Order: sequence, then C-alpha cells, then structure tokens
Amino acid sequence: MIAMELLDRRVVDSLPLAICTVDLEGRITSANRAWSRVAHTSAVPESADTDLRGLAVWDAIGDPSARQQLEHAMSLLRAGRASTVSVEHVSGPTGAERVFLLQLSPLRDDHAVAGFTCSAADITPCHHSRQALIDSGISLSRPVSQERVYQEVAQQIRRLTPCDGLAIALVGPDAESARLAWHSGFDGPAEAIERRFRPTFAATLAAGRVLSTESDTALEMCAPMEGADGVVGAMLLVAAPIESPQRRGEIERILATVAAQSGAAIERVGVVRQHERKRRLESTGEVAAGVAHELRNPLFGISSAAQLLRFRAREDPVVEKNVGRILREVERLNRMVTALLDYGRPRPLRLTAADPDDVWDVVVEASRGLLESRALRLERSRDDHHSRGMFDTEQLAQAFRNVLVNAIDAAPEASDLALSTSALPGGAWRCRLHNGGPAIPAETLERVFEVFFSTKPGATGIGLALSRRIIEEHAGSIVLESATDGTTCTIVLPLPLPPAATRARPSAETSVAH
Repeated sequence: MIAMELLDRRVVDSLPLAICTVDLEGRITSANRAWSRVAHTSAVPESADTDLRGLAVWDAIGDPSARQQLEHAMSLLRAGRASTVSVEHVSGPTGAERVFLLQLSPLRDDHAVAGFTCSAADITPCHHSRQALIDSGISLSRPVSQERVYQEVAQQIRRLTPCDGLAIALVGPDAESARLAWHSGFDGPAEAIERRFRPTFAATLAAGRVLSTESDTALEMCAPMEGADGVVGAMLLVAAPIESPQRRGEIERILATVAAQSGAAIERVGVVRQHERKRRLESTGEVAAGVAHELRNPLFGISSAAQLLRFRAREDPVVEKNVGRILREVERLNRMVTALLDYGRPRPLRLTAADPDDVWDVVVEASRGLLESRALRLERSRDDHHSRGMFDTEQLAQAFRNVLVNAIDAAPEASDLALSTSALPGGAWRCRLHNGGPAIPAETLERVFEVFFSTKPGATGIGLALSRRIIEEHAGSIVLESATDGTTCTIVLPLPLPPAATRARPSAETSVAH
C-alpha cells in the first residue's frame, strides 16, 4: 500500500502541470512538485520540498485578492452549477509578472462534493500576445491615412512575430483579385514581388482563412483582411521556419487578428476619404453652380449682340469672320456653363429597372460618328445573361458617354478599343473599357477624377468627375488603370434585384462598331 502511494506520488510529481487538492474550506491537502512554480511568495519560498498542506490556496499563490474569486468558484462547484471553473492569476514583481490559468474541478465522495482539484497552467506568453493585440487594435484605430496604417501594421507585426518580410495586397473594385499595395523586407521591384505572391494572395482570398506553407528555408503565412463590407485584401508574412506547432498556431492567430484589425482600419480610411471628397465636391459644386448662373445671362447677351452684328454687316467679310469666332467661343462657354450646372446642381436619381448593357448599346450607337471620324474600331463583348438592376438610365448614359469620349480622345487613330461587360459572382455588374493609348503618368492618374483637371486643350475637366459622382451615387465604383499597353477604365455597379428578376439572353453577343 505504501509502495502504491509512493508510485502515485511520483506519477503526480512527474506531471508538468501544477496540481493540488483542497478541502471544502480551500485548504491545500496535497500538491505536486510543479505547484512550487505557482506558489512562491515571500511567505512560501520557491522550493520543490516546500510543504503547502494546510495553507489556504489563495495564500499559497500569494494573492489574497483572489480569495473572493476562488470561494465563488468553489460555491458554484458545490451547488452543481458548474463542472469546472477557470480563474486567471497574476504573480511576480512588476515587469516580470507570470500569468497562470487556475482551473477548479470538484472531488466527489459518493454524490457529495468532498473537495476540489486545482490545476494551474502558465499562460504568460498567450497573455502577453493578447495584451499586445489589444495595443495593436488601439494603435490601428487612430490612423487616418492608408500609408500610416501600413506603418502601424508593420510595427505591430514585428513586435508580435519573428517577421522577416511583410506584404499587403488590396482587392480591386471587382473583388476578384488582389494587387500589391505595400511591402517591406523584400528585395526587387514591386512587380516581381506581386508576381511571386499573387498565387498565395488568390488562394487565401478563395479560402477565406489563414494559409501557411513551410520549406527548409522559410515560413509563409497569409491571412485575409476583412472589413464590415467584405474582403479588403490579404496580408502575407514571411519568417524563418518554426518547429513548435504551438508557436506556429499562436503566430497564425496573431496574424489573423492583426489582419482583421488592418482590414477595418483600411476600410475606415476609405470611408473618411470618401466623406471628405464628397464634402469637397459639394462645396466645389455650389461654387460652380453659382458661377455658371452668373455667366449664363451675359453669354446670352453676347450671343444676341453678335447675331445682330452679323445681320447688319453681312457684306463685310472681316466682321463676318470675327462674329463667327465670337459665336464659337460663346458656344464653347455655354457648354462649359451647362456642364458646371450639371455638376453643381445634380438632380435626384430616378431609378428604374434596367440593364446597364442596354445603356452602353445606346451610348455606343450615338458615338458611331465620333468613332468613324478617328477610324476607331470598338470591340464589344458581354455575358450570356442580362444584368438588371435599379439605375437612372439617363445619368448612367451620361457617365458612360464621358468615359467613352475620354477613351476615344486618348486612343491613337485607326486603333482598337475594347468594351467588355460581365456579371460578377458576388452580385454586381462590371464593365471594362480599354484603349491602346500611351500610359498616363502616375501624377496625372491620381488627379483624373478631380473637378476642372484636364490635360486636353479647351476641355472643362468636368466629364470624369461627373462620371464618378454618378457612379458613386449608384453605390458603384470607377477606377482608371494605365500601363504601357494602354488605359483601362473599370466600372462596377451593384445589382439590387434578386436573380429571379434577370432574364437570359438567347446567346452571347459580340458587336463591332467602326
């Protein structure tokens, strides 16, 4: 019997988990050697031979403030209101605290509770990670620029993980692919880095969870970044190989949490930018409308006077020539005034069920003369199904027309334009208009949707700004991308009607306009 008790004691002492038993009053009746890691205070020195029997468990762990929690836990277990109860306990001096998770379970004699077992696990690393993630969330709640978000993310990731490289990719307006937006710790141009990690970003977005791959030289982990409105992008971490499965799991959880925090921060930055842009455009629109209103009457007077002068001096070719010039300039200014009024005083949307492909058909047909004047060929392709939604077809046609005119103006003569439209899996409609013109410089590309900004002589700089406002009022997005092979304008519009409201086309269509 003594040998059996000695064997039982050796087995309990060999466990890495700290375990003790306590009576109904909370006094320790037995404890294994590992318990000394938890119960070392000034009253109970750290020693494997320390006898803790008879000492209250809250005194043994050196935390009298835990008494209320432990007594409440024991009362729950006695009453049968819980099978186990967990309590966190912090011990040690400030700056070198250790955090333990105490778990209490009942010991039964027949059906009555005769005492309790108390196990303690050191969760200090997890606690520190959790605290660091809280700090990370607080830090990422402050930035008001996207670049600042990237800097905060890099700082927090390096604090929490053994990070050698970090890359962030954001989804495009169609939410089908991710483009590299920021990177740190990688050599080479951004294009090469994007090509290298593009399959990883795509697989992560498709899976919707953290994916990791490990080789003899590196560990790659990629987590999706999600905001309130859906997927924002993906975050990829590269580090040295990690042998411990527990540590790998912890890094996965950290990356997933920081990615979620970053997605929310980036989405918040976008909302702030959109709100600021909307207020700025509203102010600009009010000024533009006021100026246009003041110009309209004088322009009418100038036009009338010029017409009268032309009538009275019909025989004078010099007068006729100059009057013609006046009238042409007045007409140009009238067009500008009309554009200013359209932009500055937009009318409310008049939504009807419509197919944006049909709107494009009307715009393309009305622009055949402009296409022919520059010997341009428009290749048109679309899906097999109608994409019906609620749109203001008149305003949408105006937005499409402005985009098409800009594409025609930028295209080389006798070249091809490509217009493709399709329904996206997420329930949206997308169109892409591509021309083969020269690449737009980066500094110009950033400003193409600004009011009054234009690189074309005599242009008002209102067309694309008006198009963006119309598209955004339809809850859509418009993006311009430019490269050496030309420029592509991508428009995405939501389709609020259910699938039952759509009707199938007989077959796919491809039309060519000259």
